[in-house]
Order: sequence, then structure tokens, then C-alpha cells
Amino acid sequence: EVQLVESGGGLVQPGGSLRLSCAASGFTFSIYAMNWVRQAPGKGLEWVSCINHYGISTYYSDSVKGRFTISRDNAKNTVYLQMDNLRPEDTAMYSCAADRRGCSTTRVTYQVNSDGQGTQVTVSS
Repeated sequence: EVQLVESGGGLVQPGGSLRLSCAASGFTFSIYAMNWVRQAPGKGLEWVSCINHYGISTYYSDSVKGRFTISRDNAKNTVYLQMDNLRPEDTAMYSCAADRRGCSTTRVTYQVNSDGQGTQVTVSS
């Protein structure tokens, strides 16, 4: 069974940090680019970041560039999102998605999507 399970969200004050994890199973993780996407209440899905299958190339949306860092551990079938200097506008449900076609900053659909609830990040004082 193909699965993507996110964890690591929570409530944090502005300026704080969180590290999200996405554990993959049921497919060959190491040949898929991995993405983080988010959806804030009442808004559409927003692409956040992507890392290629080797873990060498990374891409970020302008809204998170310089504050978020994506990484992966192919031995653990896990992708991470280190989020620093969090802002209230980062509040959203974060999910991961996989795509063998590589990274694309404009892609809106993915070959492997999380079936879970994602992980909620709330930035508030």
C-alpha cells in the first residue's frame, strides 16, 4: 500500500521553528522527487518546496525561501521540512507529495499524494 504520513506540526509563536517529517512506504522512494504543499483555511493548495530524488536540487516558493529547508533521507524513506522564522501566514495544513517526473514549481497535481490528514502548523502568539 502506498502511504505518505506527515508529522511534526504544532502550535508555535512567530519567529519559532518546527521540523516536519513525511514517511513514505509502498513505492520506491529514492526515484521520486518529493514535495511539500500546504493549504490554509479558505485558500487553495499552495506548493511550498521540492527536492529531487538525489536530494541535491531543492526549490522553494518565494514565500518561504530563506526560511524553510527541505531535505531527505532515502535510507529512511523520509523527507523533512525545517521551518524557521515562522510567520502567522505560514499557518496551514502541510502535506507531502511524490512525483517521478521531478520537481516543478508550477505543478498542481502529483503522482503520489498523501491520503492522511497532513500535519497542522499554527503560528500564533
